[in-house]
Amino acid sequence: MPMKRKDIAALLGNEAASLLDFTTPKISRERLTIPTPNHVQKVFSHSDRSRTVQSNLKALYAHGNLGGTGYLSIFPVDQGIEHSAGGSFAKNPDYFDPEHIVDFAVQAGCNAVASTGGVLGMVARKFATQIPFIVKLNHNDFLRYPNVHDQIIFSSVEQAAEMGARGVGATIYFGSPESARQIQEVGAAFAKAHSLGLFTVLWCYLRNPAFKVGSVDYHDTADLTGQANHLGVTLHADIIKQKLPTKNVGYPALNKGAAKFGKYDERMYSELCSDHPIDLTRYQVVNCYMGKIALINSGGESGSDDLRDAVRTAVINKRAGGSGLILGRKAFQKSREEGIKIVKAVQDVYLCKDVTVA
Repeated sequence: MPMKRKDIAALLGNEAASLLDFTTPKISRERLTIPTPNHVQKVFSHSDRSRTVQSNLKALYAHGNLGGTGYLSIFPVDQGIEHSAGGSFAKNPDYFDPEHIVDFAVQAGCNAVASTGGVLGMVARKFATQIPFIVKLNHNDFLRYPNVHDQIIFSSVEQAAEMGARGVGATIYFGSPESARQIQEVGAAFAKAHSLGLFTVLWCYLRNPAFKVGSVDYHDTADLTGQANHLGVTLHADIIKQKLPTKNVGYPALNKGAAKFGKYDERMYSELCSDHPIDLTRYQVVNCYMGKIALINSGGESGSDDLRDAVRTAVINKRAGGSGLILGRKAFQKSREEGIKIVKAVQDVYLCKDVTVA
């Protein structure tokens, strides 16, 4: 049976009231484009996205357990490259096999599966008509010594189109020394994808050692990740993927003393956002053209209570005006049965009519 609000509240524990009853966001829901069943028509019918791009987006939004709701549940497995295969799959070696990755997404009722060109290419004739494919174009080469963090192109848009993919994805490490090249590469790849009728998903990550000041890490602040999102939608991303923010005031922290970085306005921290988790994520949504471009948050790494943590993230994303979750490690680093249970619990949050946009 699908979870109801009381079941979700039980999982949230002492945070239930704070997260489920929050009604005073700094930016009201009336100013946003919130997810609806006709999201693609409503948002993209007057855009430069072709009919084929819109058709592929509609197929994405129509698929799986969340089909027809305006929300997305995507199963991503690119960690075999990003974090090394052994380090990622040792807990469940079945996922060395591409067929297990894609079949999991099908059985869990996901809207799509996102993975490497190699993974999806191996099973394209079997699965590309069963579930929308999102081919990840670039990756962090994690074998160079010493380890460096740089997204480089592994697959082409043409390869993705030929295998029957509906969309392509890419990561940019905004703030990194390599970001200028990555922005140019991804911008060109997304333009090519749209010309071939594929939709685009951008992983908008921050990466720079300077974003850690003393013992405080500002990579997950609402203001900095929000600006990364705004750069992402500028690159014609149709969906933005971002980590859940946990704090704010990244810009002020990076402008202490003689340091000068970016530009900000104090109203960002008073009139536009508060420290409430839903407000922090709403600021990310606001930077996605006020919700016109879908924001999906990351499920994050596996921890001690993945079911509770995944449901919490889903509640925050949904109530902030976001469009879903992209959840990988919390699911595939478990037994198949437990992984599917976690994914479906997340889907239940988006299906629950009593959990509403704040």
